[in-house]
Amino acid sequence: MTSMNSWTRRTALTLAAGAVGSALARRAPAADEEPAKKLRGRLKQSVCRWCYGGMTLDMLCKVASDIGLVGIDLLREDEWETARKHGLVCTMAYGIGSISEGWNLVENHDRLTEEAVRMIPKVSAAGLPNIITFSGNRREFTDAAGMDNCVIGLKRIAKIAEENRVTVCMELLNSKRDHKDYQCDHTSWGVEVCRRVGSDRIKLLYDIYHMQIMEGDVCDTIRENAAYLAHFHTGGVPGRHEIDNSQELNYDRVALAIVGTGFRGYLAHEFLPRHDPVTSLQQAARICDV
Repeated sequence: MTSMNSWTRRTALTLAAGAVGSALARRAPAADEEPAKKLRGRLKQSVCRWCYGGMTLDMLCKVASDIGLVGIDLLREDEWETARKHGLVCTMAYGIGSISEGWNLVENHDRLTEEAVRMIPKVSAAGLPNIITFSGNRREFTDAAGMDNCVIGLKRIAKIAEENRVTVCMELLNSKRDHKDYQCDHTSWGVEVCRRVGSDRIKLLYDIYHMQIMEGDVCDTIRENAAYLAHFHTGGVPGRHEIDNSQELNYDRVALAIVGTGFRGYLAHEFLPRHDPVTSLQQAARICDV
């Protein structure tokens, strides 16, 4: 599927972290290490698979389960069952388009619709809540023209998403540093696409890292647009590393803002750990366990 282009790109980004991830795979708790306290769970937390390329999926699932996370984000179809065996859910499935090739190009609509028609029932049958999609790169499109095309295309798949109770999440990404030509790079643009499609099953994946780079004002933006935000990703700015005090966002406050909207979906950690990955993931889970 074309969404695998994203997987390849993301996996390449983690090669530098592979040695750390391999060390994580061999990590065992010290004899005097206290068991982790149970998360309160007001905010359901997950972790993105691609950030832990040095681990097998089985190992990552065990770590996630031990920490108290409830899912693994961004899995391929052949990986869903592995998460399920560990009592976890794939909180965001791959399946419709890629970052560069999305709904803003009319020539993509037939292919993307076919992917949606094929994948959404599978996602539903597996009991998964979300599937990811993308606007695509701007190319020559104005924001207005790209929006028009996205609305036309997404309306074609809204009914099948509604019938299967699967939410199609268009990801918000930054075009300033990481994805130079990406079109869905501001919350207001993505929200207007969703508003015009008019379906409760066409919403946004609000990536906090990306939107801090593009807009800032994260907490109020989340509160004001909560009806259109189905899923969240974390990541420290700058660099997409740990969400601790080495970066500029106060994730405790961001998590409180999300919970305060009545959000019932998932927040997935999508950062590249510079330190021991298990420790960093445990820390992130505690920070967001508000």
